Amino acid sequence: MSHLGVLAMIMAGGQGKRLFPLTFERSKPAVPFGGGYRIVDFVLSNFINSNIFSIYLMVQYKSQSLIEYVRENWGLSAVMHDHFVTVVPPQMRFGPDWFHGTADAVFQNINLIRQHKPDLVAVFGADHIYRMDIRQMIDFHKENNAHVTVAARPVPISEGSHFGIIAADTGGRITGFEEKPKKPAAMPTDPDRAYCSMGNYIFNTDVLIEALMKAQQKKEHDFGSHVIPNLLKADSRLFAYDFSSNIIPGVKPYEEQGYWRDVGTIKAFWEAHQDMLGEKPVFEMHNELWPIRPSRSELPSAKIMSGEIKNSLIDVGTLINNARITNSVIRRGVVIEEGVEVKDSIIMDHVLLKRGASLNRAIVDSYNVVEENVYIGSDSKKPYWRAYIDPSGIAVVASEKRTTES
Repeated sequence: MSHLGVLAMIMAGGQGKRLFPLTFERSKPAVPFGGGYRIVDFVLSNFINSNIFSIYLMVQYKSQSLIEYVRENWGLSAVMHDHFVTVVPPQMRFGPDWFHGTADAVFQNINLIRQHKPDLVAVFGADHIYRMDIRQMIDFHKENNAHVTVAARPVPISEGSHFGIIAADTGGRITGFEEKPKKPAAMPTDPDRAYCSMGNYIFNTDVLIEALMKAQQKKEHDFGSHVIPNLLKADSRLFAYDFSSNIIPGVKPYEEQGYWRDVGTIKAFWEAHQDMLGEKPVFEMHNELWPIRPSRSELPSAKIMSGEIKNSLIDVGTLINNARITNSVIRRGVVIEEGVEVKDSIIMDHVLLKRGASLNRAIVDSYNVVEENVYIGSDSKKPYWRAYIDPSGIAVVASEKRTTES
C-alpha cells in the first residue's frame, strides 16, 4: 500500500436513477462531466493527490463503461504492488447475490482488506464533485484516537431535514446520528448550521471488520443506516471531521470554500456545470496544485472558424463554424455547423449539431446528431421528439451510441 498505510474502497456502483436518461446505459460515476472528465475522476484525483495509491473501486450497475474508462485512464505503476486502481465487480463469495448496500459491498470484499493488512480503510463514494485532501481527515482521525471518522459538511439548519444529520460535541465526537430529521441538531459552534454526513468514512481496520461481521449477521447492509448507528450504540469513538476546515492549495479567493455537490439529479448536474463558468467561477476546474485528472485524448485542438462565444468551455477536437454559444459546456469532438445557437447547455462528446439548430437549457448526450433547424428546449410549443423533459425544465437527449465509450 501507499506510505500512509491506508486502503481505499470507493463505492462506484450507483444506479443513478434520478440522472436518467444520462444513466440509461452507464452508472452514475461514469457519467461525463465538464470538459474531459467523468464524475469518478474527482474522488480518484482526491486520493491520488493525497498520496493514497491503493484503491479498489466497487462497481455494480451497468459497469462496463466505467470498467473500460478506468482501465484506459487510471493505470498506475505496474512495478510497485501497492500502487493500483482496481475495479472490483460483485464477487458473490458468500452466495449468488449482488451488493445489497454500501456495507455489504465492502463485506463481500473483506478478503482484500485482510490481504493488504492496512492500518486504516477509507470508504468513500464516487458520486460527488469536490476537492478534498484526505490526509487532513486522516490526521484528525489519528489525533482523536478515533475508531471511525465521518466527513461532515456544514449545511443551513433549514436544509438539514434532507440529509443524514450528525450531532457532535465541541471536540467533534459524535453523540447522535439521524436520517432526515424533522428538527436537525445544530453544529456545536453554530446554531444556524448542521453537520450533514458526506458518506465518506475513515475506519480503523479491526473496527471495520468486526462491525461488518456483526452487520452481516443481522442482515444489515448500509453504513449510514446500520453500521454507523450500531457503532454509536456500542459507545465506539466516532468523530465528525468538518469538511469546511479542509485546506486545498491553489483554491482562488473567489471560489466557494468547501465546494461539494451531489450531482444526482439533472438539475444539480446542470447547475454544477454552470458553477464552472464565468470570470470568477464558484468552482475553478484549473488548479495546478490540486488537479482533477481528465481522460486521455488524442484529438487535436479545438478549431473555431467564426462565431460568437460567450462564457463557455470548449474542449479539444471541437469544430465551430459561425455559431453562437453562450453559458455552455462543449465537450470533445463536437461539430457545430453554421447558424447553430447554443445557450445554457451541455453538449457531450462527438455530437453533431447541424445547420440552424437551436438549443436552450439542454443536455445532449454523446454521439447524437441533431437535425437541421431543430429547436430543443422545454419552452418549445412542439418539443423535440427525442428529448426527455426533466421536471426542472431541462431537456435531455439520450446517447445515440450504445457502446462502452458512452
